[in-house]
Amino acid sequence: MPATPRKYLIRTFGCQMNEHDSQRLAGLLEADGMEATDDVANADVVLLNTCCIRENADNKLYGNLGHLAAEKQKRPDLQIAVAGCLAQKDGALVRERAPHVDVVLGTHNVGRAAELLHEAREHDRPIVEILDAAPDDGDDAFPSALPVRDLPHAAWVTIQIGCDNKCAFCIVPAVRGKEISRPFDELVAEVEKLAGDGVVEVTLLGQNVNSYGRDLTRRRPLFAELLRAVGAVDGIQRVRFTSPHPKDLRPETIAAMAETPAVCEHLHLPLQAGSDRVLAAMHRGYTAGRYLEKLATARRAIADLAVTTDIIVGFPGETDDDFERTLEVVAAAEYDSAYTFLFSPRPGTEAAAMPDDRFIPPAVAAERFQRLRLVVERSARRKHEARLGRTEEVIVEGPSKRDATVLTGRTRQNKLIHFPAAGLPVGTIADVFVTAAAPHHLTGELVGVKAPPARRSRIPVVAL
Repeated sequence: MPATPRKYLIRTFGCQMNEHDSQRLAGLLEADGMEATDDVANADVVLLNTCCIRENADNKLYGNLGHLAAEKQKRPDLQIAVAGCLAQKDGALVRERAPHVDVVLGTHNVGRAAELLHEAREHDRPIVEILDAAPDDGDDAFPSALPVRDLPHAAWVTIQIGCDNKCAFCIVPAVRGKEISRPFDELVAEVEKLAGDGVVEVTLLGQNVNSYGRDLTRRRPLFAELLRAVGAVDGIQRVRFTSPHPKDLRPETIAAMAETPAVCEHLHLPLQAGSDRVLAAMHRGYTAGRYLEKLATARRAIADLAVTTDIIVGFPGETDDDFERTLEVVAAAEYDSAYTFLFSPRPGTEAAAMPDDRFIPPAVAAERFQRLRLVVERSARRKHEARLGRTEEVIVEGPSKRDATVLTGRTRQNKLIHFPAAGLPVGTIADVFVTAAAPHHLTGELVGVKAPPARRSRIPVVAL
């Protein structure tokens, strides 16, 4: 009888780039003959793919590793691997703190995951392999060149790795390296292949997508051209992208968003702070006024645009007046939603090395955080209430975790919507009438279902 395939479980911490890397890791392990499981007790390999942007990422990793230590004691053959940004940053420190880990690999050698697991198992020894940079001619230079296990209707496409910005709070350049863009034609070919496999939605990924291509050509702006080219691929219904940097958001990109039907009416534009003094200390490269000007330009050009953002509370040296400026800008921007974070010093960044007397007392930062949350939720509720009585195009993502008779999906503006229905497969494109609004989601009723799109032209709605 053939041997039973080994089983793997991947847990992901962090951003879309980490999630994308996890899909690539899953593809590699499956190409090596393994099968996925969601039960630790059935797993032969547990791989933790890590983030290091905030301190709680460390806590999550070592908390999970602590739980896995008991499982490793019961089953010594269980292999535990740690990958991703925190592994890239800390390297051998991971094994010092968790000696039961078998393999540690970083962001530049994702393609070696299966090989390293084999080597550790064959030689019965732990392996730590961290590269300072991706090989110029290897698959690890771009994770998208690796095997992938994507959702049937949606895929992430890495267009760029690394970051050349020097934000004082961010450790990404240290763990992801300098900006390197994938060739334009290669990206379009990948999206064409995905469309041929039935994918209808792609998200273009990069640490700063707006600067895509500046290492390939002096011709500007290549990202706008990429949006148009990907949006023109037959079968692609939706194009999203993340993350852009406000200082590099150009008029040509806004025009491409407005003029390319497949590009979704959603812009994630990280503000980080509304005080010019704090923005300068962060090295963000724009003022609050310039940010609001670009936002207004985008809203004038793109009908029904939803805008989301990132905001850091309690950056070292932030005064009460600085925070009031942030509240003013957030109120003026009228965001659909925001990811808000308390400042977390990351070793190796400029902000972490600032004098102790510049750090904001936790109680003060927490009080500011709550005040900011109220302003964000107020505008989010208004934006959602404005959609009451509208019919939204939704791609089904699956049943609700709380009620299997309720489906969840995303609108073109990336808004989560719940609606009673049953039997619709993931990836179905449906029309949903909005009946209720909350700060973080919509509720609606199913109006019609569209057949799986075979061509780029709009598909007529089948009335229910």
